[in-house]
Amino acid sequence: MTHSFLLDLALAVIPVVLAITLHEAAHGYVALALGDTTARDAGRLSLNPLRHVDRVGTILLPGFLLITQLLLPPHRVLFMFGWAKPVPVNAWSFPNPRRGMAVVAIAGPAMNFFLAWLAALVFPVDARVTFWTALFAQFLIYFMLTNLVLGLFNLLPIPPLDGGRIAVGILPLPLARAWARLERAGLILVLVAVFVLPHALGIDPVGAALRTILPWAFRVLFFLSGHGDAADGLDVDI
Repeated sequence: MTHSFLLDLALAVIPVVLAITLHEAAHGYVALALGDTTARDAGRLSLNPLRHVDRVGTILLPGFLLITQLLLPPHRVLFMFGWAKPVPVNAWSFPNPRRGMAVVAIAGPAMNFFLAWLAALVFPVDARVTFWTALFAQFLIYFMLTNLVLGLFNLLPIPPLDGGRIAVGILPLPLARAWARLERAGLILVLVAVFVLPHALGIDPVGAALRTILPWAFRVLFFLSGHGDAADGLDVDI
Protein backbone atom coordinates (compact mmCIF):
# COMPACT_ATOMS: atom_id res chain seq x y z
CA MET A 1 0.00 0.00 0.00
CA THR A 2 2.81 2.41 0.97
CA HIS A 3 4.80 1.48 -2.15
CA SER A 4 1.78 2.07 -4.38
CA PHE A 5 1.00 5.37 -2.65
CA LEU A 6 4.56 6.66 -3.10
CA LEU A 7 4.62 5.55 -6.72
CA ASP A 8 1.33 7.32 -7.47
CA LEU A 9 2.65 10.37 -5.64
CA ALA A 10 5.81 10.46 -7.74
CA LEU A 11 3.91 9.90 -10.99
CA ALA A 12 1.60 12.79 -10.13
CA VAL A 13 4.14 15.27 -8.75
CA ILE A 14 7.18 14.92 -11.02
CA PRO A 15 5.35 15.67 -14.31
CA VAL A 16 3.66 18.71 -12.73
CA VAL A 17 6.94 20.09 -11.37
CA LEU A 18 8.70 19.65 -14.72
CA ALA A 19 5.80 21.08 -16.74
CA ILE A 20 5.36 24.18 -14.55
CA THR A 21 9.10 24.86 -14.22
CA LEU A 22 9.80 24.68 -17.95
CA HIS A 23 6.61 26.63 -18.72
CA GLU A 24 7.79 29.53 -16.56
CA ALA A 25 11.39 29.28 -17.79
CA ALA A 26 10.13 29.56 -21.37
CA HIS A 27 8.46 32.87 -20.53
CA GLY A 28 11.68 34.20 -19.03
CA TYR A 29 14.01 33.06 -21.80
CA VAL A 30 11.77 34.43 -24.56
CA ALA A 31 11.46 37.75 -22.71
CA LEU A 32 15.27 37.86 -22.46
CA ALA A 33 15.58 37.11 -26.19
CA LEU A 34 13.28 40.07 -26.86
CA GLY A 35 15.42 42.38 -24.72
CA ASP A 36 13.90 42.20 -21.23
CA THR A 37 16.39 41.26 -18.49
CA THR A 38 13.91 41.55 -15.58
CA ALA A 39 13.62 37.81 -14.89
CA ARG A 40 17.39 37.31 -15.16
CA ASP A 41 18.10 40.26 -12.86
CA ALA A 42 15.60 38.92 -10.31
CA GLY A 43 17.18 35.45 -10.34
CA ARG A 44 14.05 33.93 -11.85
CA LEU A 45 15.59 32.86 -15.15
CA SER A 46 16.19 29.39 -13.80
CA LEU A 47 15.34 25.72 -14.27
CA ASN A 48 15.34 25.30 -10.49
CA PRO A 49 11.71 24.52 -9.54
CA LEU A 50 12.16 26.18 -6.14
CA ARG A 51 12.60 29.56 -7.85
CA HIS A 52 9.07 29.31 -9.24
CA VAL A 53 7.21 28.08 -6.16
CA ASP A 54 4.05 29.91 -5.11
CA ARG A 55 3.02 28.88 -1.59
CA VAL A 56 -0.68 28.65 -2.38
CA GLY A 57 -0.70 27.72 -6.07
CA THR A 58 2.26 25.33 -6.09
CA ILE A 59 2.16 23.78 -2.61
CA LEU A 60 -1.06 24.19 -0.61
CA LEU A 61 -3.76 23.78 -3.27
CA PRO A 62 -2.09 20.99 -5.32
CA GLY A 63 -1.03 19.26 -2.10
CA PHE A 64 -4.60 19.31 -0.78
CA LEU A 65 -5.96 17.95 -4.08
CA LEU A 66 -3.25 15.30 -4.29
CA ILE A 67 -3.60 13.97 -0.74
CA THR A 68 -7.40 13.94 -0.70
CA GLN A 69 -7.59 12.09 -4.02
CA LEU A 70 -5.03 9.47 -2.97
CA LEU A 71 -6.69 8.91 0.42
CA LEU A 72 -10.29 8.80 -0.84
CA PRO A 73 -11.76 6.23 -3.27
CA PRO A 74 -10.77 5.40 -6.00
CA HIS A 75 -7.34 6.33 -4.54
CA ARG A 76 -6.11 7.79 -7.82
CA VAL A 77 -5.14 11.27 -8.94
CA LEU A 78 -7.87 12.29 -11.38
CA PHE A 79 -7.56 16.07 -11.24
CA MET A 80 -4.85 18.59 -10.38
CA PHE A 81 -4.90 22.37 -10.41
CA GLY A 82 -2.35 24.97 -9.42
CA TRP A 83 -0.02 27.69 -10.60
CA ALA A 84 3.56 28.86 -10.21
CA LYS A 85 4.91 32.26 -9.30
CA PRO A 86 4.81 34.21 -12.58
CA VAL A 87 8.16 35.13 -14.09
CA PRO A 88 8.50 38.95 -13.92
CA VAL A 89 8.39 40.65 -17.31
CA ASN A 90 8.71 44.35 -18.09
CA ALA A 91 6.64 44.93 -21.21
CA TRP A 92 8.17 48.38 -21.72
CA SER A 93 11.50 46.72 -22.53
CA PHE A 94 10.00 45.49 -25.82
CA PRO A 95 9.86 47.64 -28.96
CA ASN A 96 6.13 46.86 -29.11
CA PRO A 97 4.96 46.15 -25.53
CA ARG A 98 1.63 44.51 -26.42
CA ARG A 99 3.06 42.29 -29.14
CA GLY A 100 6.08 41.46 -27.01
CA MET A 101 3.92 40.36 -24.10
CA ALA A 102 1.83 38.21 -26.44
CA VAL A 103 4.95 36.45 -27.74
CA VAL A 104 6.22 35.91 -24.18
CA ALA A 105 2.81 34.58 -23.14
CA ILE A 106 2.57 32.05 -25.96
CA ALA A 107 6.03 30.69 -25.11
CA GLY A 108 4.68 28.91 -22.00
CA PRO A 109 1.98 26.80 -23.69
CA ALA A 110 4.29 26.26 -26.68
CA MET A 111 6.88 24.76 -24.33
CA ASN A 112 4.25 22.44 -22.82
CA PHE A 113 3.14 21.20 -26.24
CA PHE A 114 6.78 20.68 -27.24
CA LEU A 115 7.44 18.64 -24.07
CA ALA A 116 4.35 16.53 -24.71
CA TRP A 117 5.58 15.83 -28.25
CA LEU A 118 9.04 14.84 -26.95
CA ALA A 119 7.38 12.38 -24.57
CA ALA A 120 5.37 10.90 -27.45
CA LEU A 121 8.59 10.51 -29.45
CA VAL A 122 10.17 8.24 -26.81
CA PHE A 123 6.97 6.40 -25.88
CA PRO A 124 7.76 2.64 -25.88
CA VAL A 125 4.97 1.45 -28.18
CA ASP A 126 6.96 -1.46 -29.62
CA ALA A 127 9.00 -2.41 -26.56
CA ARG A 128 8.62 -5.74 -24.76
CA VAL A 129 6.32 -5.18 -21.81
CA THR A 130 8.20 -5.36 -18.51
CA PHE A 131 7.62 -3.66 -15.18
CA TRP A 132 10.05 -0.89 -16.08
CA THR A 133 8.75 -0.26 -19.59
CA ALA A 134 5.19 -0.19 -18.25
CA LEU A 135 6.24 2.24 -15.52
CA PHE A 136 8.07 4.42 -18.04
CA ALA A 137 5.05 4.42 -20.34
CA GLN A 138 2.77 5.36 -17.44
CA PHE A 139 5.07 8.22 -16.49
CA LEU A 140 5.10 9.48 -20.08
CA ILE A 141 1.29 9.37 -20.24
CA TYR A 142 1.08 11.44 -17.04
CA PHE A 143 3.74 13.79 -18.43
CA MET A 144 1.93 14.26 -21.75
CA LEU A 145 -1.42 14.70 -20.03
CA THR A 146 -0.01 17.26 -17.58
CA ASN A 147 1.64 19.29 -20.32
CA LEU A 148 -1.40 19.18 -22.59
CA VAL A 149 -3.75 20.27 -19.80
CA LEU A 150 -1.39 23.02 -18.63
CA GLY A 151 -0.84 24.28 -22.17
CA LEU A 152 -4.49 24.16 -23.22
CA PHE A 153 -5.79 25.59 -19.95
CA ASN A 154 -3.40 28.53 -20.16
CA LEU A 155 -4.70 29.33 -23.64
CA LEU A 156 -8.10 30.27 -22.22
CA PRO A 157 -8.45 33.95 -23.21
CA ILE A 158 -8.86 35.18 -19.63
CA PRO A 159 -6.21 37.43 -18.04
CA PRO A 160 -3.94 36.65 -16.21
CA LEU A 161 -3.74 33.33 -18.10
CA ASP A 162 -1.42 33.30 -21.10
CA GLY A 163 -4.38 33.23 -23.48
CA GLY A 164 -5.66 36.44 -21.95
CA ARG A 165 -2.34 38.17 -22.52
CA ILE A 166 -2.22 36.85 -26.08
CA ALA A 167 -5.71 38.30 -26.62
CA VAL A 168 -4.58 41.68 -25.27
CA GLY A 169 -1.70 41.60 -27.73
CA ILE A 170 -3.79 40.99 -30.83
CA LEU A 171 -7.08 42.78 -30.13
CA PRO A 172 -7.66 46.37 -31.32
CA LEU A 173 -6.26 48.78 -28.74
CA PRO A 174 -9.56 49.99 -27.15
CA LEU A 175 -10.82 46.43 -26.76
CA ALA A 176 -7.38 45.28 -25.57
CA ARG A 177 -7.42 47.89 -22.80
CA ALA A 178 -10.86 46.77 -21.65
CA TRP A 179 -9.82 43.12 -21.81
CA ALA A 180 -6.63 43.79 -19.80
CA ARG A 181 -8.75 45.24 -16.98
CA LEU A 182 -10.24 41.77 -16.47
CA GLU A 183 -6.92 40.66 -14.97
CA ARG A 184 -7.96 41.85 -11.50
CA ALA A 185 -10.88 39.44 -11.49
CA GLY A 186 -9.42 36.88 -13.88
CA LEU A 187 -8.19 34.40 -11.29
CA ILE A 188 -11.58 34.50 -9.56
CA LEU A 189 -13.30 33.80 -12.89
CA VAL A 190 -10.99 30.84 -13.47
CA LEU A 191 -11.59 29.41 -9.99
CA VAL A 192 -15.34 29.80 -10.43
CA ALA A 193 -15.23 27.98 -13.78
CA VAL A 194 -13.02 25.17 -12.44
CA PHE A 195 -14.38 24.65 -8.92
CA VAL A 196 -17.66 26.48 -8.21
CA LEU A 197 -19.71 25.72 -11.33
CA PRO A 198 -19.02 21.95 -11.38
CA HIS A 199 -19.85 21.48 -7.69
CA ALA A 200 -22.63 24.03 -7.23
CA LEU A 201 -24.48 23.77 -10.53
CA GLY A 202 -23.16 20.58 -12.08
CA ILE A 203 -21.83 22.60 -15.02
CA ASP A 204 -18.21 21.90 -15.97
CA PRO A 205 -17.34 23.89 -19.10
CA VAL A 206 -13.56 23.58 -18.66
CA GLY A 207 -13.69 19.85 -17.93
CA ALA A 208 -16.04 19.21 -20.83
CA ALA A 209 -13.79 21.11 -23.23
CA LEU A 210 -10.70 19.23 -22.07
CA ARG A 211 -12.43 15.85 -22.34
CA THR A 212 -13.33 16.73 -25.92
CA ILE A 213 -9.95 18.13 -26.97
CA LEU A 214 -7.49 15.87 -25.11
CA PRO A 215 -8.20 12.55 -26.92
CA TRP A 216 -7.73 14.37 -30.23
CA ALA A 217 -4.55 16.02 -28.90
CA PHE A 218 -3.11 12.62 -27.92
CA ARG A 219 -3.82 11.26 -31.39
CA VAL A 220 -2.11 14.29 -32.97
CA LEU A 221 0.92 13.87 -30.69
CA PHE A 222 1.39 10.22 -31.60
CA PHE A 223 0.82 10.93 -35.28
CA LEU A 224 3.47 13.68 -35.22
CA SER A 225 5.85 11.38 -33.36
CA GLY A 226 5.54 8.66 -36.00
CA HIS A 227 3.56 6.24 -33.82
CA GLY A 228 0.42 6.33 -35.95
CA ASP A 229 -2.63 5.05 -34.07
CA ALA A 230 -0.80 4.25 -30.82
CA ALA A 231 -3.12 6.56 -28.88
CA ASP A 232 -6.17 4.44 -29.72
CA GLY A 233 -5.22 1.75 -27.23
CA LEU A 234 -4.31 4.07 -24.38
CA ASP A 235 -6.29 4.05 -21.15
CA VAL A 236 -6.11 7.70 -20.13
CA ASP A 237 -8.34 9.20 -17.44
CA ILE A 238 -9.40 12.64 -18.63
